[in-house]
Amino acid sequence: MANITIYLPDAIEKKVRKAAKANKQPVSRWIVDRLTKDVESGWSKAFLDMAGSDPDFPDASTLRSGYGPDSPREEFK
Repeated sequence: MANITIYLPDAIEKKVRKAAKANKQPVSRWIVDRLTKDVESGWSKAFLDMAGSDPDFPDASTLRSGYGPDSPREEFK
């Protein structure tokens, strides 16, 4: 397992130590668990499968109606 040094503001360090203690974990284990969850999980398959599944949900053009014309845009150069 690799070692990484990070610098935390004092207030964040206190919160991390408090959270690790509340979970009865060493600080390093708490950080690993938290990072693993944030980095590897992403959106769940169940959540992604719901996209577009509601037949009564309005399409984009319906959602945008009533806002008037779009603002002029600058061209990319």
